[in-house]
Amino acid sequence: MVSESHQQTNAKLVIGDQTIDLKVLIDAFGRPAVDIRNLFASTGIMTFDPGYTSTASCQSTITYIDGSKGILLYRGYPIEQLAARGSYLETAYLLLHGELPTAAQLAQFQADTVSRMPVHEQMIEILRRYKRDTHPMVLIESLVTALGAFDTDCDVSTTVGRTRVAVNLIAKIPTITALALRYIQGRPFVYPREDLGYTENFLRMCFASSDGAAYAVNPVVAGALDRIFILHADHEQNASTSTVRLAGSTGVEPYAAISAGIVALWGPAHGGANEAVLAMLQRIGSRDAIGTFLEQVKDKGSNERLMGFGHRVYKNYDPRAKIIREDSEKVLAGLAVQSPHLEVARELERIALEDPYFISRQLYPNVDFYSGITLTAMGFPTQMFTPLFALARTSGWIAQWKEMVDGGPLTIGRPRQHYVGSTARDYQPVGERG
Repeated sequence: MVSESHQQTNAKLVIGDQTIDLKVLIDAFGRPAVDIRNLFASTGIMTFDPGYTSTASCQSTITYIDGSKGILLYRGYPIEQLAARGSYLETAYLLLHGELPTAAQLAQFQADTVSRMPVHEQMIEILRRYKRDTHPMVLIESLVTALGAFDTDCDVSTTVGRTRVAVNLIAKIPTITALALRYIQGRPFVYPREDLGYTENFLRMCFASSDGAAYAVNPVVAGALDRIFILHADHEQNASTSTVRLAGSTGVEPYAAISAGIVALWGPAHGGANEAVLAMLQRIGSRDAIGTFLEQVKDKGSNERLMGFGHRVYKNYDPRAKIIREDSEKVLAGLAVQSPHLEVARELERIALEDPYFISRQLYPNVDFYSGITLTAMGFPTQMFTPLFALARTSGWIAQWKEMVDGGPLTIGRPRQHYVGSTARDYQPVGERG
């Protein structure tokens, strides 16, 4: 359960001749938030904040971001430390339970998760109802929703039941994602094995041949993909996480709430951004064309945008981008793959970070800039980039949902609006209208 506040002070809001006393809540890092929960009910006054850029919709203990300093913490742990020393399942446990697991707890969590990776055969029958050229995000969203039909013995009114759902989702999302990939490729399905780890199982389910030949998991690829999962596991109250909380606030079952998050993630301004980066690098083509491209970006009359730079939250170098940049080079070297896209990306980053135009606008590489290059080298097709993001983010989504429900009672989300349409007017029959 989330405590109300670390500290509290007061503020006064003056509107015309009216003075309103408001509480100011102070968070763990000393940042103030004006508490306006009762403002409309007591005064009839609303706040106006499109995009919720200045509005805290909840209190949480899961993730902290300081965009001006490039800081990202999961439960207080820097993302750099978790990515360098931890695993995705260890991170998922941390997000879910609030503390890092002991060796025994981690072993049990890994065993529980891997044992639950198989899905019901009827789930595969649902998949086969779709066309082969269906976008995999449609397939994944549908199958996650359908999970609720096969998890009928779970009582989410209890903490134990909610934890069970969380583990079930974290366990089954890689299997669902791999099934979607194999289905759109027209390849036979590969089932998980309990003698393999979480990420290793996922890679095998995606890429093992269908003729029964042994599949050797490349440790460089598995390690890099596990870190990508860690980096994407949670990111505070972004659009998809806020969607999960908003949907969950109605009391809907958790599988449906997570499905809503998957839908929100699909947009190119959110989870689909790394696809746009790869398309941009393909358009640029070579290092020699970078200068011309950047001049087009600066031209307000041009439609060109510098994809993978800048972030709604970060006004500094995205800490996740540094980690993925290093992994890109390791993966390509480990697979002996030559990527012209990586060469263009490195030079584009170097030039942009030295250009006063981009420096003055605080445009630094974000997590999407190098992730598409890395995933392509691993063998994933472009349309699978966002599904992989959804796979990783499921642990954060379900942790956020559980935190909200554990803290109950639920308050249904109901934003207000600033109405600027017509005032009351009289209806005229169609024959009398001019």
